[in-house]
Amino acid sequence: MTVSTIDNITYDEISIGQTATYSKTLTEDDLVLFAAVSGDVNPVHLDPEFAATTMFKERIGHGAWTGSIISAALALELPGPGTIYLGQSLSFRAPVKVGDTVTINLEVTEKKDGKNFVTLNTVAVNQDGTTVAKGSAEVIAPTEKLSLAKPELPPIKIG
Repeated sequence: MTVSTIDNITYDEISIGQTATYSKTLTEDDLVLFAAVSGDVNPVHLDPEFAATTMFKERIGHGAWTGSIISAALALELPGPGTIYLGQSLSFRAPVKVGDTVTINLEVTEKKDGKNFVTLNTVAVNQDGTTVAKGSAEVIAPTEKLSLAKPELPPIKIG
């Protein structure tokens, strides 16, 4: 079995204009588990009959799910492990539906010397190239180089 690793990019290695991407597909399990973890059981996410009466005509993913994928992109890609997530501005532009693959595009726009703060533009697009959310994130970038075995999730026990 091959062990995959996750590597970070330290503050000193980061440059303005640097980019990274991260993608994830919203599955039925993701939708239900996100509702369970967050407590957001809005019927637009879980009830097909109700969702059919809305402007979306079908169930949609939680906006915060998209935000959590941005968090994953920051934690796994740029800057990566050791990153401290300070804040996010985010506006939602289009719904994410079960089966959609969301790709997060990160771009470094600012570095603040002395505090290791980094600001990144964050744009989430679906498989059709439609922007579903965009904004900016502020993080504290790691100063120590890390290369770690990517943890595997334990089995999920529902009940």
